[in-house]
Amino acid sequence: MKVLFPALILVSGLWFGQKNVPADFRKIPEILDNPELLYPFVVPDKKYGYWSVLRNNPDPDKAIIYESQMPDHMTLNDPAPEKGFFQKCLGEDCFVYLLACENDRSRYFSDEQQLRNFIGFIDNLPEAILLANTYGYLVDSGNPEGSSYKIEEKQISLYLVRLKNDRQTKEPFLIKIHRKTGKLEAKSAGK
Repeated sequence: MKVLFPALILVSGLWFGQKNVPADFRKIPEILDNPELLYPFVVPDKKYGYWSVLRNNPDPDKAIIYESQMPDHMTLNDPAPEKGFFQKCLGEDCFVYLLACENDRSRYFSDEQQLRNFIGFIDNLPEAILLANTYGYLVDSGNPEGSSYKIEEKQISLYLVRLKNDRQTKEPFLIKIHRKTGKLEAKSAGK
């Protein structure tokens, strides 16, 4: 009886404490909770001869996260930028940047807004998640309030989480992204 009562309170707290995700939302596949696995699904807004996503690592083999098919006649020897998006620290392996070849010239995309501009129209779920990542929202695969989506003609709606200041607590958000403009609206879905 002593064990049953606390267990009952815990289960009821989890059951009643969690707000329900609407039935027309689907679960985000767990593989999409890693931003590095989203880049192959990106359909750039413009036509580029080549583009790649790199981390700031001096070893070229360790630097490449994703690259499109590079034409045979192209060689890129540009130095890495000083900063990038998803900045975690200072030094090696601390940020990500994008390098694209436009009209036979190299062009860097090295902050969150430039990544959003590169993506442009939101073609698919991975692009929507990546765009939300640029605002600090993350997929929490173990929680429906942090890993659900609905795709409509004009917008993509997502339930994602954002880490609070203590970096341990996750707050769920309902996010709506306008597919054409990439404009993001977020509303706390927390308690």
